[in-house]
Amino acid sequence: MSGKKKKDLQEIGEFGLIRLLTETIELKNKTTIKGVGDDAAVVSMGDLQTVLTTDLLTEGIHFDLIYTPLKHLGYKAVIVNLSDVYAMNAIPSQILVSIAVSSKFTTEMIEELYEGIHKACKFYGVDLIGGDTNSSLTGLTISITAVGAVPKERIVYRSGAKDKDLICVTGDLGAAYMGLQLLEREKRLFNKSNSIQPDLTGYDYILERQLKPEARKDIIQKLAENEIMPTAMIDISDGLSSEILHICDASDKGCRLYIDKIPVAEETRKMAVELSMEPVSISMNGGEDYELLFTVNLADYDKLVMIPGVHIIGHITPKKDGCYMVLPDGSLTEITALGWNSLKLRD
Repeated sequence: MSGKKKKDLQEIGEFGLIRLLTETIELKNKTTIKGVGDDAAVVSMGDLQTVLTTDLLTEGIHFDLIYTPLKHLGYKAVIVNLSDVYAMNAIPSQILVSIAVSSKFTTEMIEELYEGIHKACKFYGVDLIGGDTNSSLTGLTISITAVGAVPKERIVYRSGAKDKDLICVTGDLGAAYMGLQLLEREKRLFNKSNSIQPDLTGYDYILERQLKPEARKDIIQKLAENEIMPTAMIDISDGLSSEILHICDASDKGCRLYIDKIPVAEETRKMAVELSMEPVSISMNGGEDYELLFTVNLADYDKLVMIPGVHIIGHITPKKDGCYMVLPDGSLTEITALGWNSLKLRD
């Protein structure tokens, strides 16, 4: 037996596990353009690049059915995958859905789940072309694979950022995390006393961002219409801090993010104050926003600022300059990845 010390999954984290499982993979087929290491894999099909991505959602880890309607869960499960396809500058066209369910689920409940899946497919023009079903001893698990395509000259990876590129983000950040914190708070109160009914009045925006997010198909269309080609792109699923570090690592660059430029909705700020949390920390580390983080050439500035919903929050630097946030007083603080880790032990 080897004397090599075994590492705990919680210790190495999700990204450490991915590196462990993929570092020895060797690509054998010429049609495989990109394997692991980006938002999606890329396979060459002549003039088009086929983009494939998959995500696994597990009850008790990624969602709680106490406060998550099954219809919303089905919709969100599709969005999680489509967002990865858009992050490659591609257009999704098909999905495959596999589920494992325990005996607590009725046919009506599964129909409700698929109602949400079908609604997302209709809204984004995507076909549901197959999948699988199985039994489970531990609740509900959903696995969705999304397929998309993009002309090979328009594919965008995480690795293309250049010095002085503008760093941009769509929408606003942190709302989904605040919606989750609200739902968890109301759940705790209800568990303490069943007579206390959840009060979610006035929190519509952050709840929708958590329970029914949208993928940014509109931004991909606007960038194309304005002839703006991102140099690097990623979707924000694990938090802005994690995602910008992914781009910098893949591109072998550093960055400067300006804290006062990071977009945070007023509803998010209000919830943060209510829960005695720091809005900036939430926007950097919250996750599940499914917005797009991308870099563009400085020459595209004039066209970029004309697109609603796009915010310039910083710029790319040489690697030696490191990855830092710029505070309002001009001082620097190093960016660390504190976002979502699915392997972390939870209560």
